[in-house]
Amino acid sequence: MRSRSRATVACLLITALPSLVSAHPVNVPAAIYTDPVHDSEFPAAMQVLHIPVHGVEINGLAYLPVGRGPHPVLVICHGQPGNEKNLDLAQAVRRAGWVAVTFNYRGSWGSPGTYSLVGRLDDATAVLTYLRDPHNSASLRLDPKRIAIAGHSGGGMVAAQTAAHDPALLGALLISAADPARPMTHEARVKFMAEDMESLAGVTPESMAAEHEAHKQEIALSRTVTGLKDKPLLVLSSDDGLAPGSEALVAAIRAAGGQRVTYEHVATDHDWSDRRIELEARTIRWLQSLPAQ
Repeated sequence: MRSRSRATVACLLITALPSLVSAHPVNVPAAIYTDPVHDSEFPAAMQVLHIPVHGVEINGLAYLPVGRGPHPVLVICHGQPGNEKNLDLAQAVRRAGWVAVTFNYRGSWGSPGTYSLVGRLDDATAVLTYLRDPHNSASLRLDPKRIAIAGHSGGGMVAAQTAAHDPALLGALLISAADPARPMTHEARVKFMAEDMESLAGVTPESMAAEHEAHKQEIALSRTVTGLKDKPLLVLSSDDGLAPGSEALVAAIRAAGGQRVTYEHVATDHDWSDRRIELEARTIRWLQSLPAQ
């Protein structure tokens, strides 16, 4: 009798799980807690990518969802150095029916070449060129006309600049974006770079600080306003001190007449350490709001 009661309780909990999750304040999509139906002909898969850029091939991964497709795509740009690569976000996006693509910039995390703050922009463009190649898009079961881009921290700048200069992209998602133009002394910048050097090849804290200072105005978030004002844009900030840069970008886009930007602030750290499900939920709901083909 006792075991039957426990089984009944367990069954009730499992039955109630979707309604409990849906009661979450950001309305958690089913893709976060539900695996897809297996497709033996077109199964979910992971495919290693070798993406050519300036004479080398950088490393990438494509997370393919189930089904023939073609599927829409979300390209995810990591920050510096990229300790948080948002691979859980990539998995959730795949369960939602999107191809999720992650990659490592030249000179980072085993990709050949020399790391460069500005060079990251060429790397992101190379990824888009690779995905739009007819052979690659067919192999990856993706729709080259439905690609969105996301970026976390320093990758937020990469995503913003890339989307601003690529009108074919569906939209852009900025996660705790770091604005290169934010005030910082040379000494503080060198110290910051020295504390964030994991996996980066061919650079020193001094060389990265010098490159940053030489290019910070041309890659500032404010320079993306014109290119982003008519594009769907989700800007997420957190309690990491970087929110003013995101708020200024959103205000400038709205002042320029942009009506497709959504700004949301969440009380969490820079890596969204205790709000991973919320990050996934906000991302998927935004992707689902993007225009259909």
